[in-house]
Amino acid sequence: MSTPVGLLALLGGVVLVVLAADAFVDGLLGVGRRLGVAPFVLTVALSGFETENLAAGIATNAKGLPGAAAGTFLGGVTFLALGVAGLGGLISPMHVRLPAHFATWTAVASLALLAFAVDGRISRLEGGLLVLWFVVTLVGAARSGRGLLAGRFDEEHRRHALPRLLGGLGLLTAGGWLLGEGLRTVVRHVGASQTLLGNTALAASVETEELARVAVPARRGRPELALGNIAGTIIHFAAFNPGVIALVKPLTLDHDTTTFYLPAAVVSPAVFAALLLVRRRLGRTEGAFLVLLYAAYVVVAIVLSS
Repeated sequence: MSTPVGLLALLGGVVLVVLAADAFVDGLLGVGRRLGVAPFVLTVALSGFETENLAAGIATNAKGLPGAAAGTFLGGVTFLALGVAGLGGLISPMHVRLPAHFATWTAVASLALLAFAVDGRISRLEGGLLVLWFVVTLVGAARSGRGLLAGRFDEEHRRHALPRLLGGLGLLTAGGWLLGEGLRTVVRHVGASQTLLGNTALAASVETEELARVAVPARRGRPELALGNIAGTIIHFAAFNPGVIALVKPLTLDHDTTTFYLPAAVVSPAVFAALLLVRRRLGRTEGAFLVLLYAAYVVVAIVLSS
């Protein structure tokens, strides 16, 4: 793919994910209403099942690029907790009081990954244990929001809820793929290490559509869905994705990964959760703070790779 085509893919992906996010939110609210389940719970459970991220991690690890593979989930967690959450707060400030247990589960999601990966290797056994930890944390986070039922919802959207949900998910996946291909094409000729690109450009390119999943529900007065999406995806990336990648092929982590990218992926969700607990909102001040932290993360990553 040439650079001009990559730029067109990037632009097309942005348009597609914004349109798809509207349909996804409508469908999510409608399905939750029909099932009598809080849409927040569905968001936490469904948001992180992103085949493009998992496929990228499995493929890069299989091709002998473990630094890039680890970046898909470590860099993804940091990008979500700091970059996506921060930009979401800047674009559409969120004022919501979520259960304290929700923030706690988000903060501890990466602890098992830290325990297993700190020695520089994730075995198949550890991968299986990470998948089990994912189930525990996902259930805990989802259960914390069982009482957050949707408010008013019109009958037309309720009738077409499932098609909107499935269509929105499909279009988000397609838009995310376009965004990823476009961004990867634009940065392809940058001379940088696989670990740096995996934790920054690759992670951001695969997860750029998350910004629409956060900004759209927040703009429509559903901030709990926006925050639930961030937390649910963090939980998937911190446990499920590394677990599955290691089950397919044990993962070896280099020095930069274990000393910087891994700690960053542990600390960033805790910072995000602490803001929710202490500030009880994600406004422009909090958003700017998180974006600055992510910018500092990228700067340090570039310095380490030079």
